[in-house]
Amino acid sequence: MKSETIKRMLDACYLAKRIRELLPELPEGVKPAYIQYMDVIHQVQREKEEVKVSDISNRLKLPRPGVTRTVKEMVEKGYLTKRASEEDGRITYVSITEKGETLSEKYDKNYYSRLSKYLTNITEEEADGMIRTIEKFYEVMQRGDVTIE
Repeated sequence: MKSETIKRMLDACYLAKRIRELLPELPEGVKPAYIQYMDVIHQVQREKEEVKVSDISNRLKLPRPGVTRTVKEMVEKGYLTKRASEEDGRITYVSITEKGETLSEKYDKNYYSRLSKYLTNITEEEADGMIRTIEKFYEVMQRGDVTIE
C-alpha cells in the first residue's frame, strides 16, 4: 500500500472520530461507552441468556479491567445490575435495568433507525467493507510493530 493511501486512511479515521462527536448529546454523567456497552449486552443476549463482563470485553476488544470499571460505574448509576455466578463466583453476569433500557432505547435504537433514513446512498456491502478495513487497520496499529527511528 502507498504511503499516501495510509495517510488518507488515518485522515478518514480522524473523520470517523469526529462523526462520533456529532452524536446527540448524552445526559449529564452518561458516557458514550455506556450506550455501546448496552448495545453489546443486547447483542450477546440474542445469542445466549446470560451476559458476562468477559463477553463485553471480548466483543469490544477492550481489556477486562477497564470494562469491569465501566460496568461498576454503570451499576452505581443504575443502568446495569450485576450478580456473581452461583457455580463460579469469579464469573460476573450483567443485565440492563429499566433505567438503562430507557436510555438505550432513546440513544441507540431510536436514533440509529432515524439516521438510517439519511444513509440510503451507502450500501450494506460498502458499510461492511469499511468495517472490515477499519478492523484490519486497527489490528496492525494495535500491535505497535512499527516505530519511528
